[in-house]
Amino acid sequence: MKRILVATHNPGKLKEFATLLEPLGIEAVSAGQLGLAEPEETGTSFAANARLKALHAMRASGQAALADDSGLCVAALNGAPGILSSRYGAGDYPAAFQRIIAAATAANEWRARFVCAICLATPDGGTATYIGQSDGVIAPVPSGGAGFGYDPIFIPFGHDRTYAELGAEVKDRISHRARAFAQLQARLKV
Repeated sequence: MKRILVATHNPGKLKEFATLLEPLGIEAVSAGQLGLAEPEETGTSFAANARLKALHAMRASGQAALADDSGLCVAALNGAPGILSSRYGAGDYPAAFQRIIAAATAANEWRARFVCAICLATPDGGTATYIGQSDGVIAPVPSGGAGFGYDPIFIPFGHDRTYAELGAEVKDRISHRARAFAQLQARLKV
């Protein structure tokens, strides 16, 4: 496998996947670059949505496809936004940050978890799904300019800076996506 389709239209996710795949000699191309439509995410879990997206991209392209579904689960919001993370942000992440920080402040509960499910769908119809997570806390103030999505408000355990402050080199080693990808890596080396 020298090239793999990443079922995303998100440039931040594509960049992270490209960085993870490059050492394996695999080029990442996105569903967005190929003009493939995004399926509606109707699953009730990260794994179900990742599988749905991977199968959709594989069927539309005829080639192996890799998809992820990921999100931020905030204890003060009883696990929300969870699988609805991208819709919770709805393009206005600063407003979403403030809602999350306000909930954490009101509950005095700062714990949070990023979860990522990665699914590989192959042209024979087979799928394999891998789950990774990163536990941490919500930052009281958004900080940092790197990354995307909720990175400016998530501080992973063992660090004192947000994902957006840690930079890609550190994040790509410790993130929920990197942890899920590590499980998939042996399969991709075949």
